[in-house]
Amino acid sequence: MMQAKFRPDKAVNLLSWLIPVTYLIHIAEEYWGGEGYPAYIYRLRGVYLPPSRFLVAQAIGFVLVVMAVILARQFNFPTMMLVILYTTVMGNALTHTFGALTTLSYNPGLLSSLLIWLPLAVFVLARFKREVSPQRYWLAIAIGVGINVAIGVITMRGGRLV
Repeated sequence: MMQAKFRPDKAVNLLSWLIPVTYLIHIAEEYWGGEGYPAYIYRLRGVYLPPSRFLVAQAIGFVLVVMAVILARQFNFPTMMLVILYTTVMGNALTHTFGALTTLSYNPGLLSSLLIWLPLAVFVLARFKREVSPQRYWLAIAIGVGINVAIGVITMRGGRLV
């Protein structure tokens, strides 16, 4: 019996589509976990983020992630997009982890961050570092960090863009 060969394109495809699937898991935990993320961010930081606005923002984020995966495949930069997206989820996972460590308590989204996003992000960022040029790799990391900062700013504004 022949053993299947590792095919990077299949790995990229699988890891690309894991992002939206795991994003849904993360959103569900943030919404239903503990007191829910909107109540948590209000209690901790005084940021009023209505649950309806939270869900709309997450739906927009989900659509953007799916579009990013599709467009990256269409325009032939799926590996770079993997690095961007997994840098973004790693930033989110680290934020949840830092929040839990500083308060010594659970925060909505922590479990999916620690059990799913952090391990996947570490794997992807290490595994695909040599798949793109160093310049593109670090550009993708910078873009992922920038996305994470933008999300943080929007969140601290109660989910408002303006």
